[in-house]
Amino acid sequence: MDTNRRLGDIMTTKVITVHLTTAMDVVSDIFEKHNIHHIPVVEKDGKVVGMISKSDYYQLQDSFTLFKRAAADRINRAVFRSLLAGEVMSKQIAVLNPDDTVLMAAGYFRENLFHALPIVDEDRHIVGIVTTYDLLNYAFQDAAIAH
Repeated sequence: MDTNRRLGDIMTTKVITVHLTTAMDVVSDIFEKHNIHHIPVVEKDGKVVGMISKSDYYQLQDSFTLFKRAAADRINRAVFRSLLAGEVMSKQIAVLNPDDTVLMAAGYFRENLFHALPIVDEDRHIVGIVTTYDLLNYAFQDAAIAH
């Protein structure tokens, strides 16, 4: 594996984002319909200002959601309609740019226990995302081909 490979070569470029003012019920729908675990939160101009993880989303859910109770679903919908992405998101996030390396991303993941990093341009506009899953796929792509 080439640890000096550019993140721009391995990042996901079709990134689902939400705005600061997006209601959490929309975020809930995104998590339920797509196989993703992180949603970058952006300002109207596309600048990244935060991240919502699936863990953040699960923590908001009513405890009886686990048992698939109808009452829990009603409670969740009411709560999610009343909260905005900007209120729930993690504000202290790290970002990298497409010219940064796989090694640099791995260091951020190890040191900060992050699982996703938005990839931004010089104006902090989102251009992609790199996850620990992306790094694993990259690191073991040759091994998968060999078997």
